[in-house]
Amino acid sequence: MLRFFDDERIGVFIDGSHIFAAAKHLQFDIDYRRLYDFIDSKGRLLRAFYYTALLDGQEYTPVRPLIDWLNYNNFTVVTKPVKEFVDFQGRRKIKSNVNVEIAMDMVEMSPYANHMILFAGDGDLRRLVDHLQRQGVRITVVSTAKTKPPMISDDLRRQTDNFVDLHDIAKDFTRPADSRQPQHEQGFHHEDGDNGYGLPDNYTN
Repeated sequence: MLRFFDDERIGVFIDGSHIFAAAKHLQFDIDYRRLYDFIDSKGRLLRAFYYTALLDGQEYTPVRPLIDWLNYNNFTVVTKPVKEFVDFQGRRKIKSNVNVEIAMDMVEMSPYANHMILFAGDGDLRRLVDHLQRQGVRITVVSTAKTKPPMISDDLRRQTDNFVDLHDIAKDFTRPADSRQPQHEQGFHHEDGDNGYGLPDNYTN
């Protein structure tokens, strides 16, 4: 479970595509208002970052209502354009990785926060976590090992001070089944043929 100490200064960093995929596999929707309020009630929440990829030139994407809502409700949204490339088999692929943006913001906040909660699962973040721990920052990683294969890297899970499975804390900030919030507060919903971010099926993270 999420563990907090008195008078903690907290920073939250959410890899949007990762946490969306994890919640989708676990079959619930994250209520970001409840998530923010839950963490804010446990200490002094300095800043909550949300990172996502967007396709350049796309007039509408299902993630736009969520981005707009987050921007107006205490989250700092960091967007990054996806890049197109052709793999070794000649197939067009689209890829975006927000690890650099996450790393920069976490390092910049390290003098001010003594507890950082990272909603991500990429093993490439292990070295970042190690560096921050050496600066005296306690790191909690939230992802899930309930999927097959697990969405949390074993390297990252071993490095973090506290791994929390999203499945185990869902009750604290998922949308209640009888909730009828407006869509912009719920986030957005996956539709067939769409990964929920308005990105094509050949998108990779």
